Amino acid sequence: MTGQYLAFFIFALMAITGGVFMINLSRVIHMVLSIGLSFFGVAGLFIMLQAEFLAFVQVLIYAGAITIMMAMGTMMTQGGDEGEKPKRRLHNVLSFLSAVLVGAFLLYGIYTTSWPTEPTDLGANNIKEIGVTLFSNFVIPFELASILLLVALVGAIVLAKRDGEKD
Repeated sequence: MTGQYLAFFIFALMAITGGVFMINLSRVIHMVLSIGLSFFGVAGLFIMLQAEFLAFVQVLIYAGAITIMMAMGTMMTQGGDEGEKPKRRLHNVLSFLSAVLVGAFLLYGIYTTSWPTEPTDLGANNIKEIGVTLFSNFVIPFELASILLLVALVGAIVLAKRDGEKD
């Protein structure tokens, strides 16, 4: 067992555990923290794939900004304690069985696929290639996404101001 193999299992376990906790926890703030754990696990997997830019974006945007935004939104809007969820044993059993079936299907696919054995250098200038592709082939969608985010920001400010005036 190599260190890379062990690191893969640790990061994969972080990603999967965060997702499972997010689904099964009862408090929203705990769900937000567990999805943050999942985001960090995915970022670690990106680093192992030599996709440093994607790992940086994953940590900066998802694990940082999105998780903090969800946590702050939850803390600002939660008025009281949440009620206890009803116990649904059939739902839990079916969820577990479906997760086991999906896992078995994925393991079958992994073990029956013939993977290439020749090494490739995926990490050579990947950030440069992303930048060149983004600003040469996808300039219009990139700018449209920034305009869309700006419109969403202005809309959120207008909605927040209207809610503040009613009080």
